[in-house]
Amino acid sequence: MAPPARFLYSGLRVRDLERSLAFYRKLGFRIHARGTMGHGGLWVHLLYPRSTHRLELNYYPKANPFWEPYRKGTEFDHFGFYAPNLAGWLRTALRAGGKLVEDFTEGKTRLVYVRDPDGNWLEAFGPAVAPRPRRRRKRADLS
Repeated sequence: MAPPARFLYSGLRVRDLERSLAFYRKLGFRIHARGTMGHGGLWVHLLYPRSTHRLELNYYPKANPFWEPYRKGTEFDHFGFYAPNLAGWLRTALRAGGKLVEDFTEGKTRLVYVRDPDGNWLEAFGPAVAPRPRRRRKRADLS
């Protein structure tokens, strides 16, 4: 059984980030967060009213290691999961037949990317350091 995780978003690879942002905003999406990846790619998380699932737009400049010529069928980038027990999530994904693509840390967050059997990418992220197990307190003998 897989450790607890939350399915948060789906990522799309876009050719022109500003053009794509304008389109999705006209559809009613709003910007939730945006940033730059450690390798230089750009991302923007969008939310749609009354929905918790996010749409992540990803842009990779030509000099980026994840850039590839854009052709029909390459627009889907990855599914994103938050896993507080990232090591457990990764073990489960690999045992299920996934192949590890990337595993790195940015600040306090560890990110792993796994390909499914068809080559689709899944990203899972969580704390860079596993949480310490809680100690059980011994109860005082009240007899």
